[in-house]
Amino acid sequence: MLDLLPVLHPHPAHEPLDPLGAAPRRAVPGTAGAPAPVRGPARPAPVVAAGAPGSLAALRSELFLGTGELPPPLRPQVFPARYTEIDGVLTFRGGPARDGGATGARRISERRLEVAWRFKTGAGTARWGGGAGWTGEPVVVRWPDVVRYSMPALGPRRADRDLVEVIQGSLDGNVYFLDLRTGRPTRPPIRTGNPIKGSVSLDPRGWPLLFVGQGIPAKRPIGLRVYSLVSGREMFFLPGRDPAARRRWGAFDGSGLLNRDTDTYLVGGENGIVYLLELHTDFDPLEFRVKVAPRVLRYRFRDPHTVREGIENSVAVHRNLAFFADNSGTIQALDLATFRPVWAFEAGDDTDASLVLDEEPGGPVLYTASEVDEQGERGFSRIRKLDARTGAVRWKKDIACRADHTSAHPTDAGVFATPVVGRGDLADRVVFTLSRCPDRGAMLALAKADGRELWRRRLRTDAWSSPTAVRDEAAGKTWLLQADRGGRLLLVDPADGAVAFTLPLDGTVEASPAVYDDLAVIGTRAGTIYGIRLR
Repeated sequence: MLDLLPVLHPHPAHEPLDPLGAAPRRAVPGTAGAPAPVRGPARPAPVVAAGAPGSLAALRSELFLGTGELPPPLRPQVFPARYTEIDGVLTFRGGPARDGGATGARRISERRLEVAWRFKTGAGTARWGGGAGWTGEPVVVRWPDVVRYSMPALGPRRADRDLVEVIQGSLDGNVYFLDLRTGRPTRPPIRTGNPIKGSVSLDPRGWPLLFVGQGIPAKRPIGLRVYSLVSGREMFFLPGRDPAARRRWGAFDGSGLLNRDTDTYLVGGENGIVYLLELHTDFDPLEFRVKVAPRVLRYRFRDPHTVREGIENSVAVHRNLAFFADNSGTIQALDLATFRPVWAFEAGDDTDASLVLDEEPGGPVLYTASEVDEQGERGFSRIRKLDARTGAVRWKKDIACRADHTSAHPTDAGVFATPVVGRGDLADRVVFTLSRCPDRGAMLALAKADGRELWRRRLRTDAWSSPTAVRDEAAGKTWLLQADRGGRLLLVDPADGAVAFTLPLDGTVEASPAVYDDLAVIGTRAGTIYGIRLR
């Protein structure tokens, strides 16, 4: 039997109920220079998901808006099969499966990396500095013509049809806008007031909406901020220190997902709440206007076996099912059609790395790996393949790890990087990056079928940066970009783990790269954002 709390729907009396029956305005670029209506792809059928018996016995969940007792109307969420039609990398690892991070075409015939440009951020605070931290992946976007023209801050670049813009959140509290080809600023930075550790995200419709989660409280209240890239101004603030949260830590390190069929934004907070923002977006590129009027739905849960419910990973989604883990290691599948949990799984320890989806003939599966945190200084990082529909374990591999809690710079152990799920010439494998397992970093390739080890490559130092697959289509060959905390960016052959090229950077790398054509963008803790050319 499922032992769930009743689904609560408190609703403040002053907040009007406003069903999302009317479709939001869908002003998108047309070929004649005027906005033309667009209709999203046919909505896929929901996943038929049955939780494993007893898997939810301890989990207690609630859905609510604030206080009161009126139920909020829910518009069932089914994400479109294709996340975006826009050219770019618009959220952490590219989309709901969290399996990307690279787009476009490239030729890697020389098997080498070179610095194309450098950009220095602000110095930030003495503790956090500038540059980019974990996960710190930038957004890279080629704007549709009419949208680009609606952003006055671009100045003469509004007419540049070749402009590809990099949007990088920084530990100095700013969001920077750079030209992918040159690294030069394209518009003034947005100053958020607090260090940004996670990855920013853009509206996948190509609309000028930027979502920025803050990682550390500093000069302003901490939370999720939504900006208009038409005016450059903040339009909405979701406070992380939510009175509804059981945990008082207000960071948003995870990068959210926008459902372009329903005009809603899904994100997890370190306060232990999954938020759905019903945006009610009004975008008119001809009048240079974008507005949102969000209504906030909250999914709160409690597992009596755990004490830290914070969500640091970026929520993954397959159609109507959302997947995430928390700091105590509870992994959940949440049905977005009802906002009820479908299954829950105890991973055994803190899980910060995002879950990655893969489609198999028998149905969708998840790859996940934990840290060594609540276990103490020594323990196991548990790598698993799960059935996405039921939470059943397909296979598991335990890796012995040892944290360092005694030195001047304590370091936790386990997996902090989101894995690469192989495609094409790597379709048989998944690659994980380990830290201090047993005493430093390593890359580990496992067979998708049974979890057997294919190869292991020791790294010189720990590694928190997520590896990114970059494919040379002409050669039919996939490579991996892997950065480490020693300040190196590696070009790795995932066939056997051999390092083809090592590029030294100016400081510790915790952020993950985004790749557009032959240019990768990655930040360091030394305050530099790099454009790296793949040759």
